[in-house]
Amino acid sequence: MKSNATPLGPKADKDSVRRHNLSLVLRAVSEEGNGEATRAGVASRVGLTRAAVSSLVEQLLEGGFLTESGKTFSGQAGRPGTALKVARTGPAGIGVEVNIDYVSVCVVDLSGTGRVRQTEHLDNRGAPPDEVLARAARIAARTLDSAREQGLRPVGAALALPGLVSGGSVRQAPNLGWNRIPVEQVFADALGALAPDLGPLPVGSENEANLAALAELWFGGLDDVRSFLYLTGEIGVGGALVIDGELLRGAHGFAGEIGHVVVDPAGPECRCGSRGCLEQYAGQSALLRAAGVLGPDGAGGTAGTGVAELERLVRAGDKRAVAAVAEAGRMLGQVLSGAVNLVDPDAVVLGGIYRGLMPWLAPHADAELTARVVSGLWTSGDGRLRASSVAGDAARGAAALVVRDVLADPAAYAEPVRG
Repeated sequence: MKSNATPLGPKADKDSVRRHNLSLVLRAVSEEGNGEATRAGVASRVGLTRAAVSSLVEQLLEGGFLTESGKTFSGQAGRPGTALKVARTGPAGIGVEVNIDYVSVCVVDLSGTGRVRQTEHLDNRGAPPDEVLARAARIAARTLDSAREQGLRPVGAALALPGLVSGGSVRQAPNLGWNRIPVEQVFADALGALAPDLGPLPVGSENEANLAALAELWFGGLDDVRSFLYLTGEIGVGGALVIDGELLRGAHGFAGEIGHVVVDPAGPECRCGSRGCLEQYAGQSALLRAAGVLGPDGAGGTAGTGVAELERLVRAGDKRAVAAVAEAGRMLGQVLSGAVNLVDPDAVVLGGIYRGLMPWLAPHADAELTARVVSGLWTSGDGRLRASSVAGDAARGAAALVVRDVLADPAAYAEPVRG
């Protein structure tokens, strides 16, 4: 019988078992968060003997992944244990979000805590990709200098990009005007030239909405929500889908391009080559034009100042601005209702510029969802449509992606012994 199952790997040897158990112990301590883990507690949780856990903890302490201090009392009989925590120094991840009108770089430690961030507002539209990625590398290099002053050791970087990202390249990013750009290699070369002492730093890449959704999952206030649709409003409209705590990437890694769902086939031309896409009605530029903040040609200030002005106008009750946000909310609700009918998430989370506009945008989107979701489970104001947390941003998600690789195989990231 033919099988479509993933091929079985080789039998685990002694070294691979120990590497796996190192990861188990490190993740068990990490998941305690602000709590205090002990060897006994970790042993009970991961199902290893106390002696085995102690040996693994010693290796993680020596490698700079864990620290221990003081005593912790469990309230049970027996001697108090030594408190274990993930180290605030040592291995760290770098996240670099390259968006249409800004670059943001974030460094997180093993706990996922953001330790350093630098953001520069830049108009990247029409600029050569090499130039944009070189700018990003310069900002990253400055951020890394600050991180190393705090005792952090960068072990990898991840790029968050607005477009179709696969195999280390941006296949298409319509709002940047990029096609088939080998972003990982270009960025790695630029950063390596600026910070040669780093050595060959591994670089990954992912769609920015995907990484923002993962940041929301890992650091946001979703509580027990494990399946949700995430939308981020920037120049375009990005989307991502998380099902049972896992990102749904699709067969080729391009799932979630909700901004290019067609609302009106006869509508305005989109940069993707189609007409009437959602982002032509609910994207940042479209909203600012409809509200009169930017002119038809984009005149009237930068997008960053334009969003602040739009928020000011809707708070003041400006009729044109309020109407523009309401229409964007209706368009979002119509498209979202189709997605909710298709994948049945627990919630829809709106990030980017939508977060600040939620009081005026959400009621109209919620009304469309209530009217169009066929399950009848959606009710206006029931909390299923919610704003993203401030923790859910793509740069932090990208950096955390690197950290999760460290947690999955700490032995691969141990600092080399220098002779």
